[in-house]
Amino acid sequence: MKLISAVASALLLVASGAAFAQPIVVKFSHVVAEATPKGQGALKFKEVAEKLLPGKVQVQVFPSSQLFGDAKEMEALLLGDVQLIAPSLSKFARYTKKLQVYDLPFLFDDIAAVDRFQKSPQGVALLDSMKSKGIKGLGYWHNGMKQLSSNKDKLQRPEDVKGLKYRIQSSDVLEAQFRAVGANPQKMAFAEVYQALQTGVVDGQENTWSNIFSQKFFEVQKTIAVTNHGLVEYMVITNGPWWDKLPADVRDGLSKAMDEATAHANTLAEELNVRDMKRIADAGKAKIQPLTKDDVAAWRKAMAPVWKKFEGDIGADLIQAAAKSNK
Repeated sequence: MKLISAVASALLLVASGAAFAQPIVVKFSHVVAEATPKGQGALKFKEVAEKLLPGKVQVQVFPSSQLFGDAKEMEALLLGDVQLIAPSLSKFARYTKKLQVYDLPFLFDDIAAVDRFQKSPQGVALLDSMKSKGIKGLGYWHNGMKQLSSNKDKLQRPEDVKGLKYRIQSSDVLEAQFRAVGANPQKMAFAEVYQALQTGVVDGQENTWSNIFSQKFFEVQKTIAVTNHGLVEYMVITNGPWWDKLPADVRDGLSKAMDEATAHANTLAEELNVRDMKRIADAGKAKIQPLTKDDVAAWRKAMAPVWKKFEGDIGADLIQAAAKSNK
């Protein structure tokens, strides 16, 4: 009897040890193609995290809305159905108004200015701006500066988009931006944009060169204007309570993996945008419209009231800090 009891206890210990040894599964869901900076950043995170934490974590990456689309990924994170997502900063207005600063048109001259702001005390503090809502920011990932496109031959001045229907992300700032130039903004999930452009449900969109190429938007648009009027920027976020409960060594390893993935994604973003702009030009399906300084000045002037409209929600001091990052 004692022998049976000892064997049973040993088996129980083995079973318990096996259960304890099971890796922590980290599901990383996103809505864009693997060939984009975000897609490559997610794969780099998986590679580094599993290398730093062998047998302790298993990172599963789900690109192109395979698991959850734009409308559902935040809810899935808060429910614990996924552990990491990287939404556009435009998606956070319901959790904090301060991140709307990134949607203001013509706020940043280039990605270098964005980097400087994000590394400033104000930019770093924004990562924890949704802590009370159970959301923790782990890093900022670039996609690039936004360009405007349309199914019309002319796209050079604000009057060229008057009356046109433009797809936007779910953002009050972006809605105000297009209303300021007389266009009709239409909030729509990223996965639906190609078909909407193809069928004429919307006339145009705003996006980075890498997204315009990878999603083939250039095939169903006539003109892409080089506006650099805004940016597509992501925050990689996790469920705050889940993160806080992780073993310290796992949390440290995932943080290091995120830092490396962030550097990789942000370097890649610029390279892909340069490459994909050339690919779009070489394809010859959409005309790339350069803008003169006077053209850009006209767009800036038309969209300038948007800054004032959202100054109360965002904070004048935060807007000023971001603007000072330009050189």
